[in-house]
Order: sequence, then C-alpha cells, then structure tokens
Amino acid sequence: MIYRDTVKPEWVDYNGHLRDAFYMLIYSLTTDAFMDRIGLDEAGRSARQRTLYTLEAHISYLREIKEGAAVRVETSVIAHDKKRVHLYLEMFEGDAHEPVSACEQMMMHIDSSGAPKSASFDEDIAARIAAEPSVAAKDARYAGRVIGLPARASSAAPA
Repeated sequence: MIYRDTVKPEWVDYNGHLRDAFYMLIYSLTTDAFMDRIGLDEAGRSARQRTLYTLEAHISYLREIKEGAAVRVETSVIAHDKKRVHLYLEMFEGDAHEPVSACEQMMMHIDSSGAPKSASFDEDIAARIAAEPSVAAKDARYAGRVIGLPARASSAAPA
C-alpha cells in the first residue's frame, strides 16, 4: 500500500527540514489509509463499532527531507494475530529507492461500543489483513531496533 503527501511549509522546523512530529503525522495518515483499505474506514468503524489503536510506534529518521518534497509511504504487515497487527512503513522522497525514514507500529483492534477493549478481528477484516503486502521481520531493515547507549567498560561517571 502506498500513501502520498507533500511536505507542507508548516511542517518544517528551524533546521529547514521536516519536523520530527510530522513524520509521525504522515505515518498516522498512512495507518488511516491502511484502516480504510482493510474495511475499517469511517463507515466501517461506525457500523462495526470497531477501530485500531496504536500501542507502540518506533521511528527511525534516516535522512532529512525539505519543504515541498513529495513523499510516499509503503506499508507492509510484519505479523498479525486475532487482535493485533504489526506494521512496517518506509517513507521515501519522490520515486527514490532509499527511505528517508522508517516506522514500525503495533496496533490493537478495539471494540469501541462501550468502554474500549480489545476484540478479535471480524473474519473479513482478518482476511484483508492477511492479503496485504507482507515482509518478514528479518527483511524489515529498520524494524526491531532497540534504543540505548552501549554499556561502559568502566564505572566512571559520565562526562
């Protein structure tokens, strides 16, 4: 699946490139498009009283992108079960082949008819998720990364 947008002037920071928060906005709009594609568009969410919540998201900022740049986001499913879907998204500038950013998200299917609670996907939704483009976790170049500093060999206080 591909989502397309353009870096708007109000999304650019004091360094002249896309502000970090707006990478997530673009990824959020992409997950909206994913929801539409699997049958959880506005009408589907309303009729089913179901939605997706993002449980966790990790973004890798790989290269700056400037105002006015055309961006596209390609989405793949790394894994899914009866209630969750693990998405992998890569953002590209124009028709470039190397990503400017990558994101992985864990999303939970939610019954929104009352107090929000997790719910199994309806069969048709689960089938659409299974039919989406997929990628093996080992092939999702920037997925599964851990944030942290390497352990210091000495016990000296940080500088």
